[in-house]
Amino acid sequence: MKFAVKAWSNGKARTGFLQLGNCPAAIDTPALLLSTSKGLPNFISPDLLPSLPSPDSHILQFSPLHFLEGPSSKTISSIGGLQHLLGLHEYGFAAVARDSVQCLPQCDATNKFGASFETTCGRRLIRPVEYIEMISSMKPDIWASLADEVPSWVSDKRNKTSVDRTVKWLDECITLNSTGGAVFGAIVGGNDLEERQRCAVEVVKRNVSGYWIGGFGFGESMDERPSLLDAVTDVLPEEMPRMICGLGLPEEILQGIAAGVDLFDSAYIYHLTLGGFALTFPLDGIVEKQPAAHLIDNAIDMTKINLRATIYRKDTSPILEGCTCYTCLNHTKAYINHLLNVHEMLAQILLEIHNTHHYLGFFRSIREAIKVGKFQQFHQKFVEERRNHLTLPKSALSC
Repeated sequence: MKFAVKAWSNGKARTGFLQLGNCPAAIDTPALLLSTSKGLPNFISPDLLPSLPSPDSHILQFSPLHFLEGPSSKTISSIGGLQHLLGLHEYGFAAVARDSVQCLPQCDATNKFGASFETTCGRRLIRPVEYIEMISSMKPDIWASLADEVPSWVSDKRNKTSVDRTVKWLDECITLNSTGGAVFGAIVGGNDLEERQRCAVEVVKRNVSGYWIGGFGFGESMDERPSLLDAVTDVLPEEMPRMICGLGLPEEILQGIAAGVDLFDSAYIYHLTLGGFALTFPLDGIVEKQPAAHLIDNAIDMTKINLRATIYRKDTSPILEGCTCYTCLNHTKAYINHLLNVHEMLAQILLEIHNTHHYLGFFRSIREAIKVGKFQQFHQKFVEERRNHLTLPKSALSC
């Protein structure tokens, strides 16, 4: 793995490139890691992956926990790793032992020897030796060490214990490591600034290739998050990549980038798609088609639309005028509305293609803003316009 920062904007926001062994082209950062189930996006099959922007879409995040049911580690290893198992030889993979869809934080302080996760097999205790066995068999390009993540409401004592365990497990993972993948040291600390910094300081002392910032999305508020992120990134060396889980909304992504985070793993697109929503907020080169006054209702919040709504039953326009994704070039809102109403899986396939394409475009716009030194303006304008759209009365929106 190779990583370098190319430009900075307004303090910590930065753009760079990440070169992984299996990807023929470098991936520009900040970048979105596509969330997957067992290595593939939930609704996009391998033959449709090339329809997404390249190389932006060529790094996939997976949870080793998803493979607790299925081929054994020995079988995956004999095949040659996850890339060979899935036939995705030109894609990079990042392994994070966190089920971003189903993960429930474990507050039990008795599990001293391994991390507790909610999996399809029930709650499982995963020890470092078992985790490294899975990592060694799957051969990901990047993998994060085990972390004892806790929600924001735990006691100070429990939070301190989670930091101690996470650092201890990192040492064990490094000692047991037999794979060539880049190790990202896990950093936790809950809502305690001092514990966040203490964990970051300890992880920086270890021989790692990057940093995975965990413990977000477990109850902290939007207002609390910037100081927690800064407490960590202020300690981390600038020349190494930072990855984070738990930030999904566009506003949350912008918070992470403002703090200097490079890679984002998010199940946001999956949840949008499952709910029948399509992203529509404006991007560079894409002009949002404002809905007619008689169509303004709860199906629209000027950021996304609910294609299950009856107002789209006869709408023969694409999801977003000017969008170049496969879905918008070939299908209409009316067709996707029909597919959703008759429970055809093709609806989710077409929606996930559009939502992924659009969110990758969001990251591309952010990188361009950083390159020209205008990230702060981009960030402020996006948040203000989003807030204004959500607070304006419907009568004002229809004017």
